[in-house]
Amino acid sequence: MNASVKNNIHHTDKSINNSNRPPFPKRAVITAGMPYGNKELHLGHIGGVFVHADTFARFLRDRIGKENVIFVSGTDCYGSPISENYRQLVNNGEFQGTIDDFVKFNHERQKEVLESYNIDLSLFAASSFGPASEVHHQVSREFFLNLYSNGYLNKMTTSQFYDADFGVFLNGRQVVGQCPIEGCSSEKAYADECSLGHQYMPISLINPKSTLSGKKPEMRDVTNWYFKLDEFHDSLGKWVDYLDETRNSRPSLIRTIKEFLKPPVIYVKKDYLDLLSSIQDQLPEYTIQDRNNKSSFVMVFNSLEERDKACILLGKKSIPFRTGKTLVPFRLTGNVEWGIPVPSIEGIDGLTFWVWPESLWAPISFTKAYLKQLNKQDDAWKDWWCSLDSRVYQFMGEDNIYFYGPAEMAMFMATQGREPSLQPSEGQLQLPNLVANNHILFLDKKASSSGKIKPPTAKELLEHYNAEQLRAHFLGLGLGIRSVSFQPKPFNPKASEKDSDPVLKEGNLLTNVFNRVARSCFYTVQQYYNGKIPVGNVSDEVLHESCEAILEFERLMYRHEFHMIMNLMDTYIRNINKSWVRDMKLADENKETEFHSQVVIDAFHRLRTATVLMHSIAPEGTEMILDYLNLGEEFWDWERIFSTIYDFMDNPQEHSLKLLEPRVDFFKKHPSQFA
Repeated sequence: MNASVKNNIHHTDKSINNSNRPPFPKRAVITAGMPYGNKELHLGHIGGVFVHADTFARFLRDRIGKENVIFVSGTDCYGSPISENYRQLVNNGEFQGTIDDFVKFNHERQKEVLESYNIDLSLFAASSFGPASEVHHQVSREFFLNLYSNGYLNKMTTSQFYDADFGVFLNGRQVVGQCPIEGCSSEKAYADECSLGHQYMPISLINPKSTLSGKKPEMRDVTNWYFKLDEFHDSLGKWVDYLDETRNSRPSLIRTIKEFLKPPVIYVKKDYLDLLSSIQDQLPEYTIQDRNNKSSFVMVFNSLEERDKACILLGKKSIPFRTGKTLVPFRLTGNVEWGIPVPSIEGIDGLTFWVWPESLWAPISFTKAYLKQLNKQDDAWKDWWCSLDSRVYQFMGEDNIYFYGPAEMAMFMATQGREPSLQPSEGQLQLPNLVANNHILFLDKKASSSGKIKPPTAKELLEHYNAEQLRAHFLGLGLGIRSVSFQPKPFNPKASEKDSDPVLKEGNLLTNVFNRVARSCFYTVQQYYNGKIPVGNVSDEVLHESCEAILEFERLMYRHEFHMIMNLMDTYIRNINKSWVRDMKLADENKETEFHSQVVIDAFHRLRTATVLMHSIAPEGTEMILDYLNLGEEFWDWERIFSTIYDFMDNPQEHSLKLLEPRVDFFKKHPSQFA
């Protein structure tokens, strides 16, 4: 290699202050929720979770080595939503086959769509079938027995909804009503969980109705196992304080978790104050907080047990009330037939795991299953989940913060024993990093496949957009800081023909600007340099601006600020194009051969930088650029991120690029966009 080029590379390396760069682990596991096995993927699955998780996983593969990254997810096959939906479809003659057939059918549809969006999972498994299912059943058993032996499980007899007409206990989705949590905006609530993820005791559900008979169900006693989540109030409070200090967690995540750490309260309308006074001597001790101009006041209790006693008394007196968010015992089991069997302990038989707890440790199961495919030892998963050298990053929607936040963190800490620590030692389950996105709204309404507003499915979107256009747009929405409306022009009845399509804003950066930059570079060396990049020193200005872009990109990826990454890349790529147009015009006007070659040298360094940075966002187009550069996979290696393009050539003077035929695009528009 040219010695002056090497000197430039070394000079660039010396200018980097590595102490200010964010730390990344030696190994990482990325998870992306688990879509229910009763439907295909909807807009929120792809745009709100999977694209962000995949982008981060791809970045880490380049940053720390692809052999050091595992990206897992899978179909959530069990639970009442699946069994109830299956029952309805069979009754309506819309599906034939077993419930196993039903979830397998939907799993394959989900897998197909993920592949269409270039979601590069190490393993997309299923909890009810296949090799991963066998592992998951075993992990579920072991996790349960661990919690039991450590003294964190409690058997509780509670009232469960029972449909006397059909003679059956009702599972969670066979009861609908109104959420009892104060301030909840959910349009639908089930037996003990509303559509926004709020948890409550079944007796608190407002206006319950059986989906089988349409009548108000009875309440009958059943015994289940509960995790003592409320015992972890102090530990979870310290954990949230730690997240605040590290400044690597989204404020909305911390704010939401703190809401569940409030004391147990009951909200009662001020109109019932006199009636409440009539039973004052029967109520547990509490204090009242006036809400000033609000129509209700707050009863604050010392313990969850005292609040629940008060709920029963208020119910008997027909005093309407709502409860506030707080930590309650987390139910682990139920009597839904379609589920993973729970070990028989203390004479309690015939129970299955409630779907939410087992889905929280499912990524551990899937990691074990993936490593088993690679013929790794049975305990190899601990290097990924129980090592101080590894980190787990869990991507989710905001509705699921309660489960992945307080519930999962407390259960993981509980596996340590009776004296859990926020800083688990080597060999113990580490506490994952949580990355929660806000809602994607569809035309300003909450997008939900089960709601009144029916957004296009993830698959239907691909009839109008390429995957990379959609990936770029979803990342640019800024879901990490707020809920954002998704307004695809082909699905917007209010859009006129002359209106631009908001979804194409980020996509145009790829198909127009970045595509033009890359094509210009290749066609220029083919026309003037015999298909070879001229060899020389990259200018200091270009080295500096590229270095700054790399460091900022890395900082933003560390903080999962994907919308800011898209802003950064928009500025960087557009500046490449502006510089190219300006400098090439000067070179042509002055016919300066040396200046012309310098413009090309600088442009290829900028192209190299932009291609590596955009690799995790637009993998298909960037990998096509690499192919035409005629270079190897080491091009993506962030250990060499500040190197010039010549560093990847055996002989820069003789290295030929692949011939780019006329009108070949690296980033393609969807065929429908040419109409």
